[in-house]
Amino acid sequence: MAFLGSTVRRLVSAVRPPRSPLCRTPARSCSSEPTKEKNVPYEKTLKQDGSSSGPTKPLPRSADVVVIGGGSLGCQTIYHLAKMGMTNAVLLERDRLTAGTTWHTAGLLWQLRPSDVEVELLAHTRNVISKDLEEETGLHTGWIQNGGLFIASNKQRLDEYKRLMSLGKVYGIESHVLSPAETKDLYPLMNIDDLYGTLYVPKDGTMDPAGTCTTLSRAASARGATVIENCPVTGIQVRTDDLGIKRVKAVETAHGTIETPCVVNCAGVWAAKLGDMAGVKVPLIAMHHAYVVTERIEGIQNMPNVRDHDASVYLRLQGDALSVGGYEPNPIFWDEVSDKFAFSLFDLDWDVFMQHIEGAINRVPVLEQTGIKSTVCGPESFTADHKPLMGEAPEVRGFFLGCGFNSAGMMLGGGCGRELAHWIIHGRPEKDMYGYDIRRFHNSLTGNQRWIRERSHESYAKNYSVVFPFDEPLASRNMRKDPFHKVLTDQGCVFQERHGWERPGWFNKDSPAPVKDYDYYGAYDIKRNVNYKYNELLGKEYTFDFPPHHNAIKSECLSCRHGVAVFDMSYFGKFYLTGPDAKKAADWLFTADVNKKPGTTVYTCMLNKRGGAEADLTVSRLEPGAASLPLAPESNGDAYYLAIGGGVAEHNWNHIQTVLQDQGFSCQLTDHSEDMGMISIQGPKSREVLQEVLDTDLSNEAFPFSTHKVVNAVGHQVRAMRLSFVGELGWELHIPKDSCLPVYHAVMAAGAKHGIINSGYRAIDSLSIEKGYRHWHADLRPDDTPLEAGLGFTCKLKSSIPFQGRDRLEKQKQEGLKRRIVCFTIDEKVPMFGLEAVFRNGVPVGHLRRSDYGFFIDKTIGYGYIRNPDGGVVSADFIKTGDFTLERMGVTYKAKAHLKSPFDPENKRVKGIYA
Repeated sequence: MAFLGSTVRRLVSAVRPPRSPLCRTPARSCSSEPTKEKNVPYEKTLKQDGSSSGPTKPLPRSADVVVIGGGSLGCQTIYHLAKMGMTNAVLLERDRLTAGTTWHTAGLLWQLRPSDVEVELLAHTRNVISKDLEEETGLHTGWIQNGGLFIASNKQRLDEYKRLMSLGKVYGIESHVLSPAETKDLYPLMNIDDLYGTLYVPKDGTMDPAGTCTTLSRAASARGATVIENCPVTGIQVRTDDLGIKRVKAVETAHGTIETPCVVNCAGVWAAKLGDMAGVKVPLIAMHHAYVVTERIEGIQNMPNVRDHDASVYLRLQGDALSVGGYEPNPIFWDEVSDKFAFSLFDLDWDVFMQHIEGAINRVPVLEQTGIKSTVCGPESFTADHKPLMGEAPEVRGFFLGCGFNSAGMMLGGGCGRELAHWIIHGRPEKDMYGYDIRRFHNSLTGNQRWIRERSHESYAKNYSVVFPFDEPLASRNMRKDPFHKVLTDQGCVFQERHGWERPGWFNKDSPAPVKDYDYYGAYDIKRNVNYKYNELLGKEYTFDFPPHHNAIKSECLSCRHGVAVFDMSYFGKFYLTGPDAKKAADWLFTADVNKKPGTTVYTCMLNKRGGAEADLTVSRLEPGAASLPLAPESNGDAYYLAIGGGVAEHNWNHIQTVLQDQGFSCQLTDHSEDMGMISIQGPKSREVLQEVLDTDLSNEAFPFSTHKVVNAVGHQVRAMRLSFVGELGWELHIPKDSCLPVYHAVMAAGAKHGIINSGYRAIDSLSIEKGYRHWHADLRPDDTPLEAGLGFTCKLKSSIPFQGRDRLEKQKQEGLKRRIVCFTIDEKVPMFGLEAVFRNGVPVGHLRRSDYGFFIDKTIGYGYIRNPDGGVVSADFIKTGDFTLERMGVTYKAKAHLKSPFDPENKRVKGIYA
């Protein structure tokens, strides 16, 4: 038997030929591996020797839903579907339950993640596994509550954990920050010499794959669902309806066909192949993911599970032994995904894995003299942002995704299974699942193999990195660039990536900082980028304090407040809604009355059936007439121009298309996002600058706020809109692609004497929060109503015009708001980024959704939704009479609550009224 320590020493000098990440990498054994035993550490698996003898149950002729894949997600989804009353549901598993990835999972559950929604999803999984299933079935799932310990080797890491601790208080999750000495008392075998501190969560634990999935399937079957094993799916039938919409028709197997309008793809690593059967793109990739199981360790019994993020390693308690695994910068891709890989494992590549052993031995030194009992190396599916793929596929109605769980399928399974079931039955999830929704990715990316591979690699390699507020990916950049990209790069623009677009983040005055091709962090013998200015600037963002360029963003903000600034917002989605039913569709889709006279622009929301905000956008009513694309569509009736935040354009597009289809409206939605650029000129001097460029009167009388015109700008036609997302006098110019640069240069030339500067989205974030403008998916999400978000003014409730979600808003208005958004400011100059806990009179009542520094009022500003602890209405008086504090990394700060924005509450500046 070999010990872990000798394995490291033997392998540390081994040299192997480098592998390209773009070539196929077959599984290989390593001649110097200390054990050939490949075996999962669980006492029970559902594996059966011998060939299958066909389906374990007869196939029904039809089903309301067919779930494909019997792993964690498939079993959780069928269970929750049945629990919600959908009994005519079928789960098909090609082999036995758990045969794919689930059977070899580590099965860890950590309750704290840097997302409020994920904390809620994990809490539901924990309840299902530790309580609900046992109460329903009388069976034990294998849940073990031994606690979890997060290791911090530096201040930044401990700061990250303290942020999690503060968020946990809002949800009643017990956690404790421990000193190195306290950590040693809790875990005597741990080396604490390099510890900065730890976060201990006593009620974390581990799950058993076989016990969990068996119990889920039995509970689902008891409620009427059908679970069929040994039944591979061979095809998915798709029909095209009378309106040309593709819909799921049936699931084919070698043993029969099941007619169904709904399929749920829970096939894990094999999900992309299943998607191909229906013409659906599933952007995930398979990689080898491994851990080793040690021999018995004296004194390890009952210890908590450990995540040492800085060493990129986890230590899972396995009875009287440990499972040791982690995330490496050079994972092995599994390109030739085999359908025959049931209950199978790869040989472990020790050259790749050995870095985890070094980290593990450093943390628990006794491991150096501990033998390896077995290795576990299996396939896992990974995605571009290390988040799952869920929701209805844009290509085919009735085809749902529940895959791509990045090694977190067990712990997220319960929460995600419930949301997926709700999505299928009610048309949308209960929680805000946008971060997991397949529609978060633009359709041009989901089939792009370079993007999937590079971004998934980076997400895997950085899985244990500190989650900083302003991080940006280095992989698969420059996928979508607007006409201003080069000229802004030359002027020092530091870009952010959103939806594939490069959008301006902020401007570095020292030198240009272009984004280079991805270097895989030097893995696979790829040469690392040198003299990489962009990466260097990004590294300076890695702080929970104000970044070094805080003053550069301050300069951009104050130039806008006092003078004039230009913002490149070309990445915005730009859609036209036209056709015979365009007016009916606009009335139903939009909360505001957008049917003002042509030339009017209206800020509005779009809601789901539960009254939650699916989007906020501007809608401009157009004059009917001949096409003058891209500035105007052909229309002999009602036509509308929709301008939508670019990062959520795909989500908006699909939401509108779904509503049009479900309501049977005869109209067309066309996308001209790539055909036009857009710059926004904002500030007290914006009118003086633009009056030199545009051939139209820009006075308040001739060009009021919330109006638009097609005008001439230095010989080029543009659509000018008098709008502001920063709270100043200003105009947006929507410009045909070929005219973008001439118009931009004219604006900059005219603005030179007024001190015009380029500004980016970091400035927009600050300026907009100062003004109190909402950001969709931060201050405004699908689980927030406009009334709760302070956007009641966007809703035509005083009219009799019906719109989607109106009934829910009327009911909420009648009953009173049980939660609502509140603005907070603090006097101490400390940065906040969101997720900070909000206390009223010492009791947690919510958390900040978004926070930033307001440079004009010179304060940190945060927005968060608060509840009344007794479940009552959150009235203005409840807010006014409360004593509020905000907790940041365990430290509380006295906060002032505002019912209106502390900056220009009377909206004078957008009207051009400057005192």
